This record gives sequence, C-alpha cells and structure tokens, in this order.
Amino acid sequence: MKSVSLIAGFFAVIAAPALADQPLWGTFNGDLAATKFSEAASLTPQSVLGLERAWEVRTGDVSDGSGDVPATVWSATPIYANESLYLGTPFYRILALDPATGAERWSYDTKSTLEALTQPALKNRGVSYWKSGLDGVCEKRVLIGTMDATLHAVDADTGKPCEEFGDNGVLNVNQWNKTNAVFPFSLLQPPTVVGDTILMGWSGKDWAYTVEPPGNLIAVDARTGALKWDTGFIPKELIPVTGTANIWSSMSVDADLGLVYVPVSSPSPNYWGGNRTAAIPLATSITAINIETGEVAWSFQHVHHDVWDYDTPSAPTLVDLMRDGQKVPALVQTTKQGFIFVLDRRTGAPLFPVEERAVPASDAEGEQLSPTQPFADVPTPTINHAALPEVWPVADALSFGQCSKDRETYRYEGLYTPPSVQGTFLWPATAGGNNWGGATVNPRTGILYVNTSQVVQVIRLIPRADYAAEVKAATADGSDPSGNEAGFYAQEGSPYGIELFEWRTALGLPCWKPPYGTFSAYDLNTGERVYEKPFGLSQQWGFYGLRSWGSPTLGGPVLTSGGVILIGASMDNRVRALDAATGQEIWSDLVAAPAVSIPAVFTHQGADYVVWAVGGNSILKPKVADQVVAYRLPPKE
Repeated sequence: MKSVSLIAGFFAVIAAPALADQPLWGTFNGDLAATKFSEAASLTPQSVLGLERAWEVRTGDVSDGSGDVPATVWSATPIYANESLYLGTPFYRILALDPATGAERWSYDTKSTLEALTQPALKNRGVSYWKSGLDGVCEKRVLIGTMDATLHAVDADTGKPCEEFGDNGVLNVNQWNKTNAVFPFSLLQPPTVVGDTILMGWSGKDWAYTVEPPGNLIAVDARTGALKWDTGFIPKELIPVTGTANIWSSMSVDADLGLVYVPVSSPSPNYWGGNRTAAIPLATSITAINIETGEVAWSFQHVHHDVWDYDTPSAPTLVDLMRDGQKVPALVQTTKQGFIFVLDRRTGAPLFPVEERAVPASDAEGEQLSPTQPFADVPTPTINHAALPEVWPVADALSFGQCSKDRETYRYEGLYTPPSVQGTFLWPATAGGNNWGGATVNPRTGILYVNTSQVVQVIRLIPRADYAAEVKAATADGSDPSGNEAGFYAQEGSPYGIELFEWRTALGLPCWKPPYGTFSAYDLNTGERVYEKPFGLSQQWGFYGLRSWGSPTLGGPVLTSGGVILIGASMDNRVRALDAATGQEIWSDLVAAPAVSIPAVFTHQGADYVVWAVGGNSILKPKVADQVVAYRLPPKE
C-alpha cells in the first residue's frame, strides 16, 4: 500500500464568514460554499414542533409517463431572493411565488420540447439568480436551462425575457457541442453564478454510447451570454475514442481564492474502459478551476479508470479548519463509494490519510484496470466496505433460497470488483452511497451531516453478439428495456452492453440485510463518526418497513444554526426535522410524493420558512407529484 498523504493532527473548525456570501437562500445549495447551512436560529429542536403548513401549490407540470409526455423527476431547490420564491419545473417553466402565501406573481414558459432526449425522464433541479447591483430592467435575473440545451434569462420582477442575453433572452448552449455530438447538452442542474460569470456543466445520455461529447465547463457573461472560456476534461488525443467526464451536478466556489470546485464524472462508456486505457487524470475527480481564466488549478482523482459509474455526485462542501494554529481552507467531498475526502482547497492535498490499495483485476475483453484505487478510512466511510451485506433471511426464505444462490453466483471481491459477464455485485450501487444531495456542515463546530443509501445492485456485461437477443427476450411482454438507473443499455461501440438491476427477489424484496438508508454525523476535527442511524421508511406493495430498516434516499439535508436538520429524501413521502445533536426524528409531515430535493430555509417578513419541491423519483418508487409545500414557524409575539 502506498500512502498518498499522512497529514495528521487535531483539527478545530471555526466560523467562515468569507464563505457566507449568500444572506438569502440564493443558490441550489443555499450558498456558494455548498454548506446548506441556514442562520434561522429560531428553528431549534424545541421550536420546530410548532412548524405549521403555511401553504401549498400544485404547478400542474407533472407526468407519470403513461401518456404522451415522459415521466417527470423533480428535485428543484426553491430560490429565495428579491423578496420572492423562484422555482423551475420539469416542464421547464419558471414560477415566481409570494413566499408568505404561495400566490403566483408571474410565470415564464421556455416552450422547450417535452421529450426525454438524454434522460429516462423530464428532469429539473431548479433555477439560478443573478443581480448586477444596479437598478432597472433585467438588472436582476432568473435563469433556467432545458433538456434541449437552451439557457433562458428573464427579469426577476416581471418574468419578461432579457433581450441582451443571447438571442432575445435565450442562449443556445448547444452551439458549443461540436465534437461527438450524439446528444444535446441537457441543462438540468441550475448553473453556478459568480459575480458576472455564469458557469455551466451539462447532462448527457448515460450508458448508451462509447464515443460521446467530451465533458466541459462553459463560462459565459451573465449579461450577454457571450462565451468567456470553455474547459474540457478529456485529453485531446482520446477525444476520438471516448467522451463525457462531464459536470452534471452542482459546484461550489471560493471567491477569495478565485476558484470553482467542480465534481467531474466518469468517461464513456461507463462500465467498460478498453477504449480508454490511457490515463484520463481529470475524470471522476474533484477539480479546481480558475474562474477568470478557466485554467485547472489542481485536481484530485478519487477513482482511477472508472468502470463503475462512480461519478463525483455533488458540490464539495467548503469549510475552514485550524491546524497547528493556522487556518486551513478545506473542502469535503462525499462520494458514491461512501468515502469522505477532506482536502486543502488551495492545493487539493488530503488533510486526512489517503492510501492507494490493490483492487481486483478484470477479465473483460480489452480491459486494463488500475491496479490500485484511493481509500480513505478517516473520516469513517458512510458505506462499510469490509464485506457485502449479509443475505437477509426473510427475503431468502420467501424466495426459496434465491438470495443465497445469487450470493454464490455473482462476483464480489470487495469495493471496485469490476463488471463481468458472470455478473458483479455493485456495493454500493451506481447511484451511491451518497449522491447529488451532498452533505451539510456547521461551519462553527465542524460537524458534517449526510444521508446515505445502503443499496446493492448487480451489473452484468453482455457480449455484443448476445445483446440484441437478450433484450428481445426480456421485453417480449412489451416492457421497456431500460429505466431510471436500471435495465438494459447498449454501450454502442464497445464489446459489451449491460444489464443493471437491484439485488431483489422476484417479489421485490431486497436480498441484503437492512438498513437500506442511514443518516450520519461526522466530527471533522477528528474524522470520527458521531452517530449513524437508520433513516426514513422503506415502502413496498403499499406497506412500510420498520424504522430500523431505513430507506434509500435521494436529496439532501439542511442544517439550521439552531441545531435542526431538515430533510425529505425518503421513500415514504415524508419531510422531517431531526435533532442535529442525536439524529433523532422530532417532527414530520406527509407530502404528495418523495421529496427528492434540498429544501430552502429562509426568513421572510420576520417568520422562518422551510419550502420543499415535492416531485418524486422512480429510482425510489413510481410516485410523482407537482407539489410545492411551505412550512412556517410564526415569529414570537
């Protein structure tokens, strides 16, 4: 084993006022540091019991996929700015609402095509907000992207297009999609706005092709949409044979350092890499980029030669640490693998030990895996990599031993066991572990909080000669061959298609022992886990599991300075408040579908509000909604 870093010592976390640049809930993660930390001190474990439902709105922009419109997946964070609440919908409309009542102030329709061009569903994670500091028309703007690669800018007061931006308020981002352009640059994640610069990554069509557009970060002028710079992550010599390594998730920013921190995804195709055996150092990494020039300042690759689709899923969380009496600007990156990497955000150097450890070899045609991968034991990973979870006796009995047979059939030799024709257990699943919801941190105490899915999948490589016949046989009943994070995918141009599925019985019971989801707190001073508890309730056939089982989750938590965690994320259609000190649930309410989003927490006219977009996601269960629900803690008399 090779030690990458042996930096040790005692860390103490201090408040980071330089990072608190968003006094309102003005970004996807609350602030540009992605702390998801709210100064709503009145939201305490005692007072949160008094949260009342203030209002709810149904947008009408929803589909279960049974008609002509594809299903919707809605995980937008509401933006509170300009004394208004702004939301993007999965039909690519912007809504401006009165924060106190939910009354619509204006709406804007992009008139985007409602086709699932790159995704299995219509998706939207919200809008972005920009202001110039001047008075006048379009000096405050709301931005929304679409699946067909247009970025729209409208006046924040009226919803009217900003004519000087792009072409009468519409920027064609696909004009920069000139290489391996087999799909459009879908803009599903709201862009990151820093000063007068708009930073955009994009989403593509996963698992479909070997050669795809090379991932890039695009910077444009916030006023005009003019291109400032365009930075890619695939070496030029490899662009003819691969692609992606794109940025589909949110980003974080340190304005003082002039750096944006981007979570870079894996190259194509996702589950075989014989076409890209040469190093792609920026793929599946946390990479720091100079905001003014687009130059790469540093990069930390946390998966070498990724064939597990273990994309970097979320914006790194920025927090300042003290070491040996000196302040260390740090970032914390949660990953699909369950590792929590703590780095110096000036240089990318690990602040806790990271080791390169030997991992299993591949027997797939043409594959040349990295012999080692980075492991971080501190902080304690959110996934126990010591072994695959044990077979759940209940599921095994009800399946007449199917789970036990599967355990002997499929390959598993620890984390980073490669995909195989035999079939390989993915533990954690390709969706994580930890996904785009990321973590929240208290910048004053250094306690980090994160929800984790504890899910096992099976990935099977299908030789090209057999792929079409297998898909035909599997869909003889008229079923769709592929779904959301599951099913058959071609990986055209490679020797293998794939089949991906959760390790379940024929009746749908998980074959592995619960818990299926957890919520954890970590002390960044020491790297130790403060607690880990089952979180949420699983659901099957309309019945709920036990609290000790927990639930897979999508979405992220918010922490208040009063010590409350606010989170949806679970299968069971509930939004919750947890005591941050213990992880215990202290309040919940039933909503229309899983709230697979990050809530906005803000103070408006003296009252504290928590607002969720409730949209659902078929990764959890086939339940969708179009609900915006607001809770209010009335001000004290």
